Amino acid sequence: MVQRTQQTSNSTGAAPPPRWRRLATTSAAAALLGAGLVTGPAAAAPSPETTATKATDLDVLFVGAHPDDESGRLSTFGEWGERYGSRVGVVTITRGEGGGNAVGPEEGPALGLIREREERAAVGTAGVRDVFNLDKVDFYYSVSAPLHQQAWDAEDSLERLVRIVRETRPEVVVTMTPAPTPGNHGGHQEAARLAAEAYAVAGDPSRFRSQITKEGLRPYAPAKLFLNSARGSGQVGSSCPRAFTPTDPTDDVYGVWAGERAASGKTWALVEREAQRKYASQGWAGFPDPSTDPEAIGCDYFTQVASRVPFTRGDQSAAAASPATMLQGATRQARGGLPLGTGLELTGEDVDVVPGQSVTLEARLTAPKRTRLVRAAGAVTLPQGWSGTTSVSFGTVPRGTTVTRTITVTAPSGVTANTRALVGLDVRSGAGAGSTNQKLSVTPSVSGTQQLLPQVAEFEEWAPTVGLPQLRGLVTPVLTLPSGGTRTLGIDVTNHSDAAESGTVTVDLPDGFAAADDTISYEGLAPGATQRLDLEVTNTDDTLPTSNEGGVGGDYGYTITTTSSSGSSTTTAALELVPTTQVGETAAPTLDGTVGAGEYAATIDLSRRWEGEACTSPADCSATGYVTRSGDDLYVAAEVTDDVKSAVLAASDCKRHWRVDSLEVAIDPDGSSENTSTTFKIGALPFTAEGQSCAARDADHTQGPIGAFPMSGEGGSDETTLDPGNVAPGFEMASAVGAPYTGYVIEMKIPLAALPATVDPDRMGFNMFVYDSDTQDKAGQTRVGWSTWGGVQGDPYRWGRVELGGGAPPEVESVPPKLDFPGLDSLDSPQSIEQAVRSGVGLSGLPTLAPRSTARVRRATQRGDAVVVTVDVDKRGTAHLFAVTGDDTQLAGSVEVALRPGRRQIRIPVTETPSSVLLGFDPDRRTGTASSSVRVR
Repeated sequence: MVQRTQQTSNSTGAAPPPRWRRLATTSAAAALLGAGLVTGPAAAAPSPETTATKATDLDVLFVGAHPDDESGRLSTFGEWGERYGSRVGVVTITRGEGGGNAVGPEEGPALGLIREREERAAVGTAGVRDVFNLDKVDFYYSVSAPLHQQAWDAEDSLERLVRIVRETRPEVVVTMTPAPTPGNHGGHQEAARLAAEAYAVAGDPSRFRSQITKEGLRPYAPAKLFLNSARGSGQVGSSCPRAFTPTDPTDDVYGVWAGERAASGKTWALVEREAQRKYASQGWAGFPDPSTDPEAIGCDYFTQVASRVPFTRGDQSAAAASPATMLQGATRQARGGLPLGTGLELTGEDVDVVPGQSVTLEARLTAPKRTRLVRAAGAVTLPQGWSGTTSVSFGTVPRGTTVTRTITVTAPSGVTANTRALVGLDVRSGAGAGSTNQKLSVTPSVSGTQQLLPQVAEFEEWAPTVGLPQLRGLVTPVLTLPSGGTRTLGIDVTNHSDAAESGTVTVDLPDGFAAADDTISYEGLAPGATQRLDLEVTNTDDTLPTSNEGGVGGDYGYTITTTSSSGSSTTTAALELVPTTQVGETAAPTLDGTVGAGEYAATIDLSRRWEGEACTSPADCSATGYVTRSGDDLYVAAEVTDDVKSAVLAASDCKRHWRVDSLEVAIDPDGSSENTSTTFKIGALPFTAEGQSCAARDADHTQGPIGAFPMSGEGGSDETTLDPGNVAPGFEMASAVGAPYTGYVIEMKIPLAALPATVDPDRMGFNMFVYDSDTQDKAGQTRVGWSTWGGVQGDPYRWGRVELGGGAPPEVESVPPKLDFPGLDSLDSPQSIEQAVRSGVGLSGLPTLAPRSTARVRRATQRGDAVVVTVDVDKRGTAHLFAVTGDDTQLAGSVEVALRPGRRQIRIPVTETPSSVLLGFDPDRRTGTASSSVRVR
């Protein structure tokens, strides 16, 4: 089960600081450990119950949220393993229990077992053996990192991940994109943030100290951190590593060509594709082969965001084209490079510099433990027009010692603000050389920026605390307003100078938008202070396209010009238009799968594509939506035109509706939800195998099945069967399906009292989505709807707006959203236990307990249709026993039994002859787990 975040108090009675503020103090301490290569004082002796003696030694560790998150980089991981002997491991925070299932009806822990098995088979295709699960639960698609922090208990997750880093000691960490870019899964964001935080603090002996004092682990700081993505444009073919143009020229981007051939003769792109097909539950089994022409195959791209060791920039130089370049300085020594084990960093407490002012950076050079660096000197590369320190001397650096030097950099007064600049440091010692760099942000004396969405503001505050200030600004500031409507626009004015400032802020809005006052003044803004200026903005042209059809990719961009005593600066922002409609009150429509004349007060277009393949014609996929109010009930309907009927699910499998033809209705009662946990969302299937329609709530305040409802046409049934735990009291539905199939109609009655909050009739958020599947493999092809952007189903702020007529809506008492979902425990996974026995790294990211002081399996003997297992128990707990066959992946039988100390015999009924027995033992989940195995005699 998911562990809830609990608020605790410190000795003063105040709540503890946010996690990112605690990180801000520890990341500096980690830096003192000397480029991540000095691990601090010797660890205390471990507790007799713990063991750190068999830890797996990895070279590379990928951190993702779900099984398959690593799938797009398996060609690189496989090539590193085969060519350079790199041992790659994967941390998967959840087992994807909240995802779809194209191979059966399983969900929750049962689906988690399937997805773990798929993941292990997939990564194994690329030579990866180690998959570590943190046992956090995958609940539903959400683009909110804060919601995942709450559901996963972020501090507990970080402690588990740091333990795995300290146990496996990878030099290179690869993860996902932590920024809340549009559509980026909140689980992906939080997984990346946890990876960055672990990179920052795993080398700090003051963090999670009991891992050191009680478990016998040592502080360990990895050498490099990469994102598995890059911003910019590239090309296919063998030149792709050198032909990438980053959006930000200061980014360190690396490409690994997937057209190289493995020892098997297959391209690594084909190896990766064969691995991806293992993820059958996600509908990937039918993925086509990549091109047989290697020059038509592209690169895996990565962005280096942190390094404690010398590196080669990932630019267009020939040296950067090698697949080994990313590993150099960490696991491999570059040709002509500084000795492996050298640490090199260029950092600054403040990397924001105002034109005409200076910033101080710190250069740290650490000699390897067994090699001194003789007459080490560094040359500083400054951006054109900049001034400052141009060289530093480190002298001879003794073995295992760190030498620090200060570098001062001054920006020219005329440098363009709101840009990035790169300061480089090239160090030479003896015959070896190496480089590092630091990004600087050129910040105007006074900046004016459009107010950020709460999740974006939280991310911007987090990034610098883990030494990644360069990640700020990845998300364009956007705000939505209703088509033809008005909203208050906040402009945050910040004084970055050392004197009070006064000036103006002017907005240059795009055509079709107007502000009551284009220019607003600010006065006496103190140094370091921020003031919000409000202005009313109106969409004066309600014929402008809304959603992703408006502006550029849905954004109507504009500029903000801020003046101060030192001049002016400009920033960009965007407005996004969402569709609106007025919904009046009518008599209650008849729910019969037919939209009668005058039954509904409002009509909306649902044919706009937001994800997937384009509809080939209106007959392929198009839809019209209808909405009305009758008393305290909202009625909605959709007429969907579709030429190919999808797979037909059983009514009992009425979940994860995006796998087949379906309709989703989403309501944000008061239009203020930051994520969907405070909204109401219904997923409805127009047909099922039982001849009924069905509905379930998904990814919202209270998820769960609602029931089966009447369906007319194609042998439909007029029965209604509600789930005993009905999560939408008073909800009704009916559907009609054409024969021959040309589409369907769904009608719904949604009581306003069933919503999670009281409706604001002036700004209720509303959306309707149509999912179209033209195959039988339980995988969708096209998504159309009313208010549409990529990932919009998780972004309530981008839903349309409804002005609801009629009387005052019923008052609804708000209650906390449901976030306690069942997830798979590693103790219930024989594959996880087998790995724990083999690798010596414990289950779930928890402490590894010594079998000899807790419980261990001694012998296993087959007797008829059972295996009798002898277990020596030294501590009371629960034994999870699995009889497995062959390569320890096929289950022959299992039992779970509570045990007291002593020698115990347990009988495991089996369905076939097993080869071995695995034991996962849980004396107390607060102290860890023990794992052991024995061959069956």
